[in-house]
This record gives sequence, structure tokens and C-alpha cells, in this order.
Amino acid sequence: MYDIIVVGGGPAGFAAAINGRIRNKSVLILTNDWKKSPIYQSPRIENYPGRPGISGSQLLDEIAMHAESLGAKIEISRVLNIMPMEDHFYIAAGSKFEQAKKVILAIGSGMHKKFPGEEGLIGKGVCYCATCDGMLYRNGKKVTVIGKAEDAVMEANYLNEIGCNVTFVSEKPADGLASGISQVVAKNLEIKGEEKVESVLADQTEIPSDAIFVLRQTMAPTDLFPSLKVENGGIWVDRRMETSVPGIYAAGDCTGQPLQISKALGEGQRAALSAVQDL
Repeated sequence: MYDIIVVGGGPAGFAAAINGRIRNKSVLILTNDWKKSPIYQSPRIENYPGRPGISGSQLLDEIAMHAESLGAKIEISRVLNIMPMEDHFYIAAGSKFEQAKKVILAIGSGMHKKFPGEEGLIGKGVCYCATCDGMLYRNGKKVTVIGKAEDAVMEANYLNEIGCNVTFVSEKPADGLASGISQVVAKNLEIKGEEKVESVLADQTEIPSDAIFVLRQTMAPTDLFPSLKVENGGIWVDRRMETSVPGIYAAGDCTGQPLQISKALGEGQRAALSAVQDL
């Protein structure tokens, strides 16, 4: 079990990891590949104090190396769910489960728009984790995978392996799908059903489904932890960067404006110091 798990590998996440390690706490960072982030692609950053004109790639790589040099562990993995236990948290990440005493969310500003029908059918056939929920739909049940994440094909293949009848839906044709998986290319999606999921309308094609696995690259904060308080489009935090859920802290763009690197670094530091103090 880790003392702190940081979800997100941008400036806020790496700053939190650095300050957690300086206080001699074990830290795991679970993150998408930061080399694909908008900051990393920026050729020049002019408002970072003391480093005018530094590229986003150099800045993020240096901060990541700083965290690693202090002993923080970094894993490229998509976090799917955070589950509270009596005195710690379980975190579903990819096909693994990790445990931490405290969690710091540094997941950026990617508040995605849900598909029509998705919100009302969460827990009624709308799922976000093939590893977590796939076993419920074995024995030939019809599942539709909406592939918007890099590992979506792998997850669809896993569902196929355990005996689900899988249809894969994406905006572009996908490579690497196992034989037996149907593929539909569509841009406009609607999830249909009354008391439970019944089908997906993919453009003009209606796909009967017992379950829908929506696999996005990032999860909205309230999907990771439904009881999180959100305010003005960001995660609500107090002065200590603690969220409405005790033991979970947030930092950076996910807490709202201003969306600035300097703010993210400061909030990451504060969140880590608060987590350490509470530990």
C-alpha cells in the first residue's frame, strides 16, 4: 500500500509527488502519457517564472525526472475508479488495483460531455471498466465498447475472451480487434433504455446491448468518485486542497480557473503537504 497515490502526471501531479517524497512518504503517480498533453506540445512557455521561453516538453520532462529522482514511482495507466475502504482507498487502474492511504487528484481540465442517455443509465448497464464489470456479462451477453481510449481495443479483446458478445464502436476503423468482434464506425452516439441499457444508436445503426463500456482516455471527477462536490465546473476544495471526500485532495486545472502552470505547481505542493499532515 502507498501512502499517497497521485492521479495525473501534469505539473500539479508531479509537484504533489515531489513534495510527498520530500516528506518521506511512498508515492505512486498514475497518469496518461504526459508527452501527449497540450502543455508538452507547446513550443514556448513565457509565463513560467525564471524560465522564459522554455518549451513545454522540456519543462514537463524535467519535473517528471525530479519526481522520479526522489523515488516517486510513475505508471502509465488510465484510472477507472476510486473506492473508499475503512481507512484507505482502492484505485482501479487499467487491469490492476492499487491501494493508498491518501489520494491526490491532478487530472487536468478534461471535463467531457456525456453521450445522450449515458448519465441516467450509469450502474444500469453503463460501465467504465472492463476489468471491474466484464464478468457480469459473460455467457454471450451483448456488450458494446465505445472506444475513445488507447487501450479500448485491448479491453474489447478482454471482454471477447471472457465470453461476451462484443461490438466495438469508434469514430475511425480500429486495428487489432480479435476475430468475432463486430465493428461499427460512427460519430454520433445515443445510449437508449428505460430501466436498464437496451441499445446504442450509432449514427443510423441501432445495436442491441445488455451493457455499454464507455472507454474514454480520461474520467470525469464524478465518474471516478460520484460523491465529489463540483463547483463552477471544477472540483471543490478547501484551503488545504482537500475535497468534499475526506482523504482525497485535488490540485491544478481540475480545481478550476486560472488554468496556469504556476497555480498547478503551488496547489500540488499544498495538497501533498496536507496529505502528509493528515497521515
